[in-house]
Amino acid sequence: MIEKTDKPARIQYRDAVMEVVRGTTIVDFLEQYPTDGDDSIFAAVMNNRVVSLHAKIVRSGTIVPIGYDSAAGARIYRRHLTLMLYEVFYKRYPNCHIRVGQAISEGYYFEVAGVEVDDGFLATISRDLIQLAALKRRFRFCRVSVEEARRIFANKGSPVKHKILTTWPYGHVGITSVGNFVDFAFGPVAPHTGYFDRFQLLPLKQDFVLQFPAPSNPAIKRNDTPQPKLYRVLKESRHWSGLMGVAHVGDLNANCIDGSIREVIKVAEGLHEKKLSNIADEISKSPRRRLVLIAGPSAAGKTTFTKRLSIQLMVNGLKPVSISLDNYYVDREKTPRHPNGEYDFEALQAIDLELFNDHLRHILNGKRVLTPKYDFNRGRRAPKRKWTPITFGPDNVLIIEGIHGLNDALTPAVLAEEKYRIYVNALNPLAIDEHNRLNTSDTRLIRRIVRDRHYRGYLASDTIRSWSSVRQGERRHIFPFQESADIIFDTSLIYEFSVLKVFAERYLLEVPQTHPTFAEAYRLRMFLAMFVPILPGDVPQTSLLREFIGGSSFTY
Repeated sequence: MIEKTDKPARIQYRDAVMEVVRGTTIVDFLEQYPTDGDDSIFAAVMNNRVVSLHAKIVRSGTIVPIGYDSAAGARIYRRHLTLMLYEVFYKRYPNCHIRVGQAISEGYYFEVAGVEVDDGFLATISRDLIQLAALKRRFRFCRVSVEEARRIFANKGSPVKHKILTTWPYGHVGITSVGNFVDFAFGPVAPHTGYFDRFQLLPLKQDFVLQFPAPSNPAIKRNDTPQPKLYRVLKESRHWSGLMGVAHVGDLNANCIDGSIREVIKVAEGLHEKKLSNIADEISKSPRRRLVLIAGPSAAGKTTFTKRLSIQLMVNGLKPVSISLDNYYVDREKTPRHPNGEYDFEALQAIDLELFNDHLRHILNGKRVLTPKYDFNRGRRAPKRKWTPITFGPDNVLIIEGIHGLNDALTPAVLAEEKYRIYVNALNPLAIDEHNRLNTSDTRLIRRIVRDRHYRGYLASDTIRSWSSVRQGERRHIFPFQESADIIFDTSLIYEFSVLKVFAERYLLEVPQTHPTFAEAYRLRMFLAMFVPILPGDVPQTSLLREFIGGSSFTY
């Protein structure tokens, strides 16, 4: 039903309903109905769309304020603080270059060319950022034609931004700026720099990290635990993307258009196979390492990774044997619970550690062991007549995949020198341009949306709704242990977004605007719109990507 435009809009805000003159901006609305904490609000969700505070209220609906204490707010905070970083960097070092990297040490790492990253550099940039925040400099926003945007970025000496506009799917582009720095506006634009004054700069070899505060605790606390293994893999993945000539989205789109993407796919898949072979060789060289533990977050591709690693181990004359950690769950009524009373299936105590470790020791000592089978419908183990016997010989390697694989508390009965621990994650070195990164978690979320729709019958809205809970479990049980791995494997494929787009766009369009997950679905749709699609027929049947899109030669 179309509302009459001469009547005020009825807005549900916090716990009340207010009448507002249509055309009122959200910032004016907040001034009319002030509440405590308004000074920390820099965006809003209006009718399930994340918008800037300068957006106008044109119809009845809901408004939810956004500060830093939400996923959307944290994303906006990070984007604006990096914009401020670019402004102060280029103002201080106009003839130098800075390039954003991936997430590490609770922030992003940055590569710098033309100036040495030392204590003096970090102190200078930090001081300039604090001053810029104190000035409350306005973030400007405008929407221009693609032709005008290309002219702007050409004049700014930004060929990478200029290139991505060659295949821009819309006639207009959102542009934001602070001071003299101009960039794409990927999402809402905050009013001014004053909101973004909490950060820390950390040295990282020849690079540095811009560290963000935790949404649950705004106070900055330095992460004193270095992550050299993750850093090394991130740099290696970026190096390989550069060698393939696909460092940015514009490069990938150009390859899709001229047909050279088939070679890119072959090289990317070949790189996976080469690394898998190297890992298998490393395991084979150490006869005492008879237990392989594989861990990683949701939709990282652990299952296909395990199957392909098993093949490489067989090539080396070894015989892999797998045990599913899921079969060692305790009975349902013994499962730990969250504070809200729901079962916490991801807690380490949800596993029968005593039985699991007893079986491990007997298996590795060559004894025949009956391993359990869990009946998930009944929430308890199946009768022993359904258990699986395992006999472990000198040529066998025991493989266990599970979220707790890197936590030594899972396997206290096994000596450290008998374990080989592998952490797998989709780290994705591809960037939008030199100043805008791709979120690694978005890679996994889009993979999971497609897989859940194909194999489990879940709608995109179901997957998005459960994602925050999944992420909380990862932060508790997986990420703290990633540096303890013997090897980190990047499961991302430089071309995968162009393939996933073919499926994910349609599934995201199924989310109605009235649904609470629409804002996130819309954000993902706008992100995928940047990519030129690739038909899935070009993806090899053994590709890790097939775990999500279907058509794999492996059985799951």
